[in-house]
Amino acid sequence: MALKALDIYKLLPKKNCKECGDPTCLTFAMKLSGGKADVDLCPYLSEEAKSVLGASTRPPIRLVRVGVGERFFKVGEETVLYRHEKTFYHPPGIVFRVRDTQAAPEIAAVTRRVRGETFTRVGADLRFSGIAIENTSGSAETFAKAVAAVEAEQAHLPPVLIAKDPAALKAGLVYCGSYRPLLHAATGENFREMCALAKQYGCPLVIRAATPEGLVQLVKDCTAEGVQDLMLDPAPETLGAFITRSTLIRQLAITRSVPELGYPVFLDSTLTGQQDAAIALGIVKYASVIVTDPLTPGPAKAALTLRQNIYTDPQKPIQMNPGLYRVGTPDKGAPVLLTVNFSLTFFTLEGYLESTRVPCFMLIVDTEGLSVLTAVAAGKLSETLVRDSIKKFGVENEVSHRTLIIPGYAAPLSGRIEEATGWKVLVGPRDAAEIGEFLHEEWKKEGGAP
Repeated sequence: MALKALDIYKLLPKKNCKECGDPTCLTFAMKLSGGKADVDLCPYLSEEAKSVLGASTRPPIRLVRVGVGERFFKVGEETVLYRHEKTFYHPPGIVFRVRDTQAAPEIAAVTRRVRGETFTRVGADLRFSGIAIENTSGSAETFAKAVAAVEAEQAHLPPVLIAKDPAALKAGLVYCGSYRPLLHAATGENFREMCALAKQYGCPLVIRAATPEGLVQLVKDCTAEGVQDLMLDPAPETLGAFITRSTLIRQLAITRSVPELGYPVFLDSTLTGQQDAAIALGIVKYASVIVTDPLTPGPAKAALTLRQNIYTDPQKPIQMNPGLYRVGTPDKGAPVLLTVNFSLTFFTLEGYLESTRVPCFMLIVDTEGLSVLTAVAAGKLSETLVRDSIKKFGVENEVSHRTLIIPGYAAPLSGRIEEATGWKVLVGPRDAAEIGEFLHEEWKKEGGAP
């Protein structure tokens, strides 16, 4: 179980030396209990105390990195069973599978899709995470050719190598060993050979067993062989079996009841016979790497959207990046509409503006994701913020006029915005659905031409 701050404090030297960066040992203990500090920051801890504190203060699920370069991804290091308790931190890698029995052009096409396909939602670019190459032929040589076909695309995507025979993995690692691939899977029969490959190439390793006891034993065996970056494959026969086993693993890991299970979970979504459902439930129920056959556009967007939704902080609203956005192709005389960076506000207003067919600019200011009414009440939307945003995003260079349309709920700020910016302020409607009528009537009075 995790130690409380006072229990940690008893193990500290109580020098209050400040060398850890905190004013007192008690402050340092509180940070350690919350997982916000590292025991190595204290230069006076005994090795015994470091051992005790390190085990109890580090995240209960180990952080594991897959791949190298810009497209690498990290999984694990989660601290709660339910998202609403705090948040989930590292979204699962969703990996498209190719089989070594497929033709090289097919493999190349899937690789290019994962490398280049991007779905933009709420200001974020969503992508699939990597390529899994599976040895279905049983031939090490055929497997190596499939891995080579992926790498021939210069994808440098995080690879997952799936093979029962260590010899096949060894042949594939010749082509991608420097890219830190995830190796699947070590079992009770082959773990020594798999561990040797993982150590040689510095790769994370999946271990596979159908019971918690089997996984615990494999963790002990593989860590004894010197492999620390592990993932757990609970070998589900059905989707129900995966949910039951992954939930049990998470519970035992989070409570530190069985620390050997404190590793990310691997899911092959096709083994359950319900791929789309398995991907969705894998995202929600603790899978950290999900291997799937290539998805059609509809399910692909659904999976990426669900992953984004689950792996956002529930205590923080989804935010747009502040800036000057264009709707249509606005010219120098186009209207400028001010709004906040709460994503729902942005997309609602953008949708109505597009339906008006009036080219315009949207000036998005940073209210920390609050809505207009909340931002005004909390003082997050102010004349100073508006003034600074106009200058920061070069609005004066984009339009020839000096008229700003603000949301109806920001009407109390209109006079102060005019004084701070020197711009004339028009108070728009409170309901975004009325913006079309407003532009066609009020903006026309200002000399605009909608």
